[in-house]
Amino acid sequence: MRSHTIGKQFAASALALAISMGAQAVTDEDILNDQASPEDIVSYGMGQQGQRFSPIKDLNADNIQFLQPAWAFSFGSEKMRGQESQPMIKDGVMYVTASYSRVYAIDAKTGEEIWQYDARLPDGIMPCCDVVNRGVALYGDKVYFGTLDAKLVALNKDTGKPVWIKTVADYQAGYAITAAPTVVDGKIITGVSGGEFGIVGKVEAYDAETGDLVWTRPTVEGHMGYTYKDGEQVENGITGGEAGKTWPGDLWKSGGAAPWLGGTYDASTNSLFFGTGNPAPWNSHLRPGDNLFSSSRLAIDPDTGKIKWHFQTTPNDGWDYDGVNELISFDYEDGGKTIQAAATADRNGFFYVLDRTNGDFIRGFPFVDKITWAEGLDKDGRPIYNTEDGRPGNPADTQGEKGETVLAQPSFLGGKNWQPMAYSQDTGLFYVPSNEWSMDIWNEPVSYKKGAAYLGAGFTIKPTNDKYIGVLRAMDPKTGEEVWRYENPAPLWGGVMTTAGNLVFTGTPEGYLKAFDAKTGEELYKFNTGSGVVGTPVTWMMDGEQYVSVASGWGGAVPLWGGEVAKVVKDFNQGGMVWTFKLPKDRVASR
Repeated sequence: MRSHTIGKQFAASALALAISMGAQAVTDEDILNDQASPEDIVSYGMGQQGQRFSPIKDLNADNIQFLQPAWAFSFGSEKMRGQESQPMIKDGVMYVTASYSRVYAIDAKTGEEIWQYDARLPDGIMPCCDVVNRGVALYGDKVYFGTLDAKLVALNKDTGKPVWIKTVADYQAGYAITAAPTVVDGKIITGVSGGEFGIVGKVEAYDAETGDLVWTRPTVEGHMGYTYKDGEQVENGITGGEAGKTWPGDLWKSGGAAPWLGGTYDASTNSLFFGTGNPAPWNSHLRPGDNLFSSSRLAIDPDTGKIKWHFQTTPNDGWDYDGVNELISFDYEDGGKTIQAAATADRNGFFYVLDRTNGDFIRGFPFVDKITWAEGLDKDGRPIYNTEDGRPGNPADTQGEKGETVLAQPSFLGGKNWQPMAYSQDTGLFYVPSNEWSMDIWNEPVSYKKGAAYLGAGFTIKPTNDKYIGVLRAMDPKTGEEVWRYENPAPLWGGVMTTAGNLVFTGTPEGYLKAFDAKTGEELYKFNTGSGVVGTPVTWMMDGEQYVSVASGWGGAVPLWGGEVAKVVKDFNQGGMVWTFKLPKDRVASR
């Protein structure tokens, strides 16, 4: 047995050495040009702006039926929980994370493991929404990822050995990290999770080489941000707004607003775009005011952490609608003028188009079938609240222990949750993985206690249609028109990718990787991976052939929080694999 183990380790080391000899360091230029470089994927979002658009045309609507499995890799062990990762590929090596804060390096040609890293998680971690991880960052000769006990880890990309490990926050207070870090100019930038525990959200930047803290930016108004030099805090802090201005009393001290999904970056404005989560607690009657910077999109200076502008989608959020969804930069023409825009599909059911240079509201419109909590948006993009029965009641107004229950749509799991949408530079459309569900929600008395759930609300989620919950939508950001839709029986919880081959890819909880015609929505391809797909597909070129990869493994928030919806998915099998497909060379039309 020992000799077998030694032999296996030697083979893996030899494979790693052979591959690393041809591997190059990931540079700032590589990351900046990622969307236009089909051989590699070195940024979360297949480009820093997060468009998830590939320029590769070999695989297209005419030959998609010839896409075939090349290999499948098992994450192994009993840790079969939600697999929400986006794979990265550099010089023939795939880097992918798995549940419980694991990282794998895989030979992208053969599917053989090169190395594996398992974070040593302590007892008592408190992830609200499954033990997921959404991916790594690549830079220089290192692989970076966050852990469920709120650490940032740098690994040698050839061996998987830790280079440095930094504690970002206290997991015992409810902090965690589930998102892929962002890389800008030698800095590794991460947000944190934990809004359901009354933490204080923050975005932080670390030196890629040393792991030293460069700046910290809390995302609750009243908390100061700072820059650091040689490990020392710079005297002049970056103001975080006036304490108590949009928060009553001391509630800003446990205000939530966790930027738990990670960010995108726009080089044209030198801005990081992060979304922030719900204010804490959920019971909005305890915190009258806008509660900045919760449920917002923030433009952050990557050099200092300063907030350049903010746009709040749900002021005084009383439904856990967050505002964390990705903000995707794109340009469009209007009256002969190029508009530098950014778009986001919010959990609250509205789609927003902003001026990414200053955060000004351009337009907004519903992207779900029904919204009950608001009647629309005003000229500045603020919601026009339904004042009759839109907000759950105040417990102080009743004799019982909870306030009046209301039926709210969308549910708090959102018109769109974490699962990233995609933007096609060819069609000019956004492809939005959305869901149609509602909730009964009520407020309850609550007080803050470190490390304890800090909700002050109860809820029951239920489907709003008999035949479908998930809807993949093609949305026109200039008109608000829904161009086409695909309805899925179970909720859609995986990300979307689109390509210059007129294709849109996503996965379903039923286990399918699916491809659609980007212009018409016609379903062109499906393959059952054996477990629900809640990861995000990617595509790249290797040895003259186009490949597609996606993680498979059912889990995430739906089976944990879904109420009546969870009954729809209760028999779905958990799993833990990454599937890779390719289009054979002889099926490609002449270039």
